[in-house]
Amino acid sequence: MKNLKLFIVLTRLTKPIGYMLLFWPCLWGLTIAYDFNNDLNIFIFYLFLFFAGSILMRSAGCIVNDIVDRNFDKKVTRTKNRPIASGKISIFLATVYVLILCSLAFLVLINFNKLTIILAIASTPLAFIYPLMKRFTYWPQLFLGITFNYGLILGWVSINESISFIPLVFYFGAIFWTLGYDTIYGFQDIKDDEIIGVKSTSILFKNNSKMFLNIVFFLFVVFYLTMGFLMKFNFAFFILSIIPISHLFLYQIKKFDPLNPEICLSAFKSNNLFGLIIFANLLIGKFAF
Repeated sequence: MKNLKLFIVLTRLTKPIGYMLLFWPCLWGLTIAYDFNNDLNIFIFYLFLFFAGSILMRSAGCIVNDIVDRNFDKKVTRTKNRPIASGKISIFLATVYVLILCSLAFLVLINFNKLTIILAIASTPLAFIYPLMKRFTYWPQLFLGITFNYGLILGWVSINESISFIPLVFYFGAIFWTLGYDTIYGFQDIKDDEIIGVKSTSILFKNNSKMFLNIVFFLFVVFYLTMGFLMKFNFAFFILSIIPISHLFLYQIKKFDPLNPEICLSAFKSNNLFGLIIFANLLIGKFAF
């Protein structure tokens, strides 16, 4: 029972925001690719596959992150009690967990077409390289965006078995979304990060944080609306896009306070709702009124 509790803490299963932020782009890509005039069973089946894959890969990624960052985590108030940093779980056992989770994720993956499998396997190293980026660049959030939103392309390819300009446009936009929300998240640990010497966009733009957030969220909106235009979505999509756009600018940026970690966490977590709003907006765009 104790080992199970430690495993749950290690994989952050009680904090669904992590795997949901990995899942939403998968669902977005699946939604814009799917022809809803067909049987919904395939859409629902793939939805559950992507959801399961997101949980498994995010869990594996958390463990790898904790293995790589164990010495840093010991020096940060928020992370010093994590199972690996505190010595409650050995690196060997943690590695075994990673291998098991990746094996289960592979069993999920083989239910898709060949191109989806190839692209997903090719992207796997990204999930394990990300924790190292904060040592070498102030842009680890950019690398996270490239990694976390890759599922958008996989969602499209799982249906169309080919890559198109449309999901790439959406993918690039989603990268800017991640740049924004993970910069907000990074302000929770900015004081400790500066002391121990790790890098982030939170540190790089700490004196111009709201300007940076306005820029990256604006770029997301540009790519998002461009995708809608390329998809020839109906007029309702563009009118109702004001809802997710308002969430970015009127809620997250207005709410954001770089000096208040609790506010930063709350603004960050609200991106789960944002993912749902985008999904609903995409569905509206695919149906004529």
